[in-house]
Amino acid sequence: RDLEYIIIYSSVILPIIGTINSNALRRVSLISEYKKQQGLNISYQFLSMFIGLIDGDGYISITKTPAGFIRIQLILSLHIRDLELINEIHSVLKVGRIEKYSKINTVKLVISRTELQVLIFPLIIHHNLYFLTDTRRIQFDKALFILQNEIKKYSELPTEIPAYKNLPKTAEGYSKLPFFHNWIVGFSLAEGSFFIKNNNDICFYLRQRNHLLLFEGFKFVFNTKTKGENSGGYSKFIVSSVKDIQKVVEFFSFSGLHPLLGYKLTQYNKWINYLRKSPRYCKLKLP
Repeated sequence: RDLEYIIIYSSVILPIIGTINSNALRRVSLISEYKKQQGLNISYQFLSMFIGLIDGDGYISITKTPAGFIRIQLILSLHIRDLELINEIHSVLKVGRIEKYSKINTVKLVISRTELQVLIFPLIIHHNLYFLTDTRRIQFDKALFILQNEIKKYSELPTEIPAYKNLPKTAEGYSKLPFFHNWIVGFSLAEGSFFIKNNNDICFYLRQRNHLLLFEGFKFVFNTKTKGENSGGYSKFIVSSVKDIQKVVEFFSFSGLHPLLGYKLTQYNKWINYLRKSPRYCKLKLP
């Protein structure tokens, strides 16, 4: 009876997506969190950053069990050096399990189907967030369709899945998405690099498989003439001029966005120290 009350109460706060087996729900530690409405206390900044991080280094796994049913998980897979970042994400979401693979220098946060139904997907929908890379969008659309339509068997999946959201049609349209700036922070944690070339040019770099329009959107955010480019099957965005590096510093240090975390924060701080010592960049406004 108490379980039934929790389901009703939690559905008022954030609607559960699809039907959850009662035994599965009992195993989810979210129940007490829902009583305290903790789900909605997770900040919009954090969730926007999290979407960008998943777009960069996560995936939604949809596989067939030996019995032909559908298994859904969201997996964030990072180098073991980013264990601190994984721990931070886990401490905020309070869902998932952390798996370490020391032999291959990998750490993962694995979020189960039930946790996706009860917290993660409802939060994404509640805050009008969505994934921006093609692969992640297709995975999310498919998982959401399965849950909303309560499809049980893998063989019952249709060949075409409707899109949850339409992406902007212009690069400037990406830059105007309410969550885009914090999304870039998360995407930078996964796909960004703060580095120094052999000629002492100091650079900021983003790279992923072809998403040219998305990458051209970065030029509007960083107010630069540099455009995204495609090369070798990848989209790239790189800036190194004094003016552009100042915009990057302003973005990550003075814009009030979600802060960098983990290994990328360490890299950024070292990068800032290089800027201080560089004759070319030392006059920039630095944190």
